[in-house]
Amino acid sequence: MTEADIVIIGGGIAGAAAGFALAPQRRIVLLERESQPGYHSTGRSAALFTEAYGNATIRALTKASRAFFLGPPSGFAEHPLLTPRGIITIGRADQKDAVEQGFAEAHRHVKSVRRISPGEACAQLPVLRRDYVAHAFIEPEAMDIDVHAVHRGYLRGVTAAGGRIVTDAEVTGLAQNGGWRVATRAGEFTAPVVINAAGAWCDEIANLAGIAPIGLVPKRRTAITFDLPAGQSPAAWPSMIDADEQFYVKPDAGRILASPADETPMPPSDVQPDELDIAILVDRLEQSTTLQVKRIASKWAGLRSFVFDKTLVAGFDAEAPGFFWLAGQGGYGIQTSPTMARVAAALIMGKGLPPDLIDAGVTEAALAPARCRA
Repeated sequence: MTEADIVIIGGGIAGAAAGFALAPQRRIVLLERESQPGYHSTGRSAALFTEAYGNATIRALTKASRAFFLGPPSGFAEHPLLTPRGIITIGRADQKDAVEQGFAEAHRHVKSVRRISPGEACAQLPVLRRDYVAHAFIEPEAMDIDVHAVHRGYLRGVTAAGGRIVTDAEVTGLAQNGGWRVATRAGEFTAPVVINAAGAWCDEIANLAGIAPIGLVPKRRTAITFDLPAGQSPAAWPSMIDADEQFYVKPDAGRILASPADETPMPPSDVQPDELDIAILVDRLEQSTTLQVKRIASKWAGLRSFVFDKTLVAGFDAEAPGFFWLAGQGGYGIQTSPTMARVAAALIMGKGLPPDLIDAGVTEAALAPARCRA
């Protein structure tokens, strides 16, 4: 039996970031069911930092994370966490309304977002078909996130502050008896507070404890990488997304990463890509660009988990003292992770939301698990 102040279930981006924020203040044990943290959604993310993505709460959490990414603590990473990229949103002639709506929403929150002509879009992303693109706008300040460096930085911070990371520790039982007792395949752990940061498995963890679920829906997202013809480099290209989010493309380590932006509900699992989704993606790429997928270098799928309003969940469960939800990361978990770590630490320490987030319009009610059961 190992005693701690806080047991965190899940070593992906949510659990690792929370552990990073809490380990300097409390005895932390972070439990990971796999042989290494980040095997599932975190390790399969193609994250971009964009302040124009998501609802008002998500955008506020993202904006508040920028300073950490641009100036992380000393020793957190060996190189910058963000690198310039930019995102171009494109649309055919029949997608004019979608482009205009997307532009208006993005520009309202990020003033550097601007309309560009089809010619300028094709000049910046030379594989675009000029006869396909009729409308476009660009978010020039969007940046690539080095997901691996961010995740490893959090994990190093946990251990540097005295926290313990236990792998191959799938949770098999969870009970409250004057505190929380967590049974795992790696032993038993006790703590007054348990953080449920198990990603797609968050509702299943709650079920083990006899706690009502929050209605989490994991959704499969497929991606592939492939090579350009010899002599071509995408390093200076922006990312590109369709106005109706039917597919996206981004440079990735000298290759092209592409996705059909699928959102297929799935049970929590080691999800694998679907060949039909890949075929749909290839067709969309060939219609909109001159790219040819002659050989797929790699293919994978990950689960992006959402609750009904697509806002993250963070807060104690009103029906289970000491049980803290950190769930529903969806497609926002990486770019909001520094701020969500602060949120979790502040709420667990009984301090309420950080003042800068309150000033930005974030409320505890907007993040609380209770809203998912109303």
